[in-house]
Amino acid sequence: MSFLLFLSLLLRITAFRLNLDVTKMVTYTAIMRIIAKSRLKAYWETSGNEKSQSYLREWYHFCSKQIWKAPQDIKAMLRNVSFVANDRVIFNVKGNDYRIVCAVDYARQALFIKFVGTHKEYDRIKAAEVE
Repeated sequence: MSFLLFLSLLLRITAFRLNLDVTKMVTYTAIMRIIAKSRLKAYWETSGNEKSQSYLREWYHFCSKQIWKAPQDIKAMLRNVSFVANDRVIFNVKGNDYRIVCAVDYARQALFIKFVGTHKEYDRIKAAEVE
C-alpha cells in the first residue's frame, strides 16, 4: 500500500471516529486549472482580435502555474486585478487593453473564464453576473 493511500485511509478512519464530515476535509494542492481555454481561443480567432492571441496565451500559461488559496494571494502577485461579487476576479491584460473575468474556486484550484474582451466590451457587461 502506498504511503498516500495509507494516509488517506488513516484520515478517513480518524474522521469517522471523531464524527467529522470527510467531504469538507478535502483540499487540493494542484496548480490552478483554467476552464475553459476554448473561450480564449474563440476570442482570438474572431476577426479583428488576432493580435490578442499572444497576450491571452501568456496570461493562460502564467495563471495555470499558480497556487492561489485566497484573493490576497492573487492581489499580492498581480496588483492590477479587481474583485467583484460571486468570487469574480477581473484580470487586466496588456496594459488594460483586454479584460478577462473569471470565477474562482480556491478550494479546487480552478479559474472559470466567464468573459474575454476589450476594455470597451467589458464596460457593457456586469462582471458579477456574466456567464
